[in-house]
Amino acid sequence: MGGAGLRALLRSVRYEVLPAKATEDKVLAHVPRDVVVTVTASPVKGLEPTLGLATRLAVHGYRVVPHVPARLVRDDGHLKEVVDRLREAGVDDVFVPAGDADPPAGAYDESLPVLRRLVELGRPFTHVGVAGYPESHPLIHDDVTVQAMWDKREHATYIVSNLCFDSRVLGGWIARIRRRNVTLPVHVGIAGPVQRAKLLSMATKIGVGESTRFLTKHASWFVRFAAPGGYSPERLLARTEEALTAPSAGVAGLHLFTFNQIAETERWRRALLDRLGG
Repeated sequence: MGGAGLRALLRSVRYEVLPAKATEDKVLAHVPRDVVVTVTASPVKGLEPTLGLATRLAVHGYRVVPHVPARLVRDDGHLKEVVDRLREAGVDDVFVPAGDADPPAGAYDESLPVLRRLVELGRPFTHVGVAGYPESHPLIHDDVTVQAMWDKREHATYIVSNLCFDSRVLGGWIARIRRRNVTLPVHVGIAGPVQRAKLLSMATKIGVGESTRFLTKHASWFVRFAAPGGYSPERLLARTEEALTAPSAGVAGLHLFTFNQIAETERWRRALLDRLGG
């Protein structure tokens, strides 16, 4: 493993973090300012923790990408408030998934109407991300998820793929969306060097109701982490290097799910770059 393309991807990383009590301190202590930080949103706790952490990190000089799930937006007025607050903090990039809140907080139950409303508001953000699903979504057929990316192409500027642990599935998905003429750049989502015990601890700290939802929705993740030999991000990158670095793939970088193991993720990235001579 180890070409110039992979080194470039490791330099173009985004760290996804959860807005927990210690997250800000962890980011300040361990994440360089040239690493993009994306902040998730909780269907239980709502948007406020996300907006609060995102605006504080922006003040510290980070390029921050708050998640603004459609199902957490109450109405057009609420969306305008969110936009104004983020723009005032200098945020120019948002990620707009549908979200998991059930029932939705308001009229929006999917991301496309929010994306259209952002256009009507004058495209307040330079960069707008939408979700992609290499592995099947539990509630949505694969053909529908690809069609959704096509429908959003005029309103978004990039795609973030959800977690995938299978190199063949990931490579096949990238080829498939390109055959469907979905040309938006992709930030490929992979898990960092996560320890299963710490992942379980993080999940249970989210909150009783939400942790149950998390563990139910992502039970397969724990199976992967517990498999013989465990999960290795290096192994996944080695097996997908050719697919990720081909010019036709349009991969802009890696989106690393840190599960708030932020220091460990940055140490792993730096060590891998050193081994690759980068």
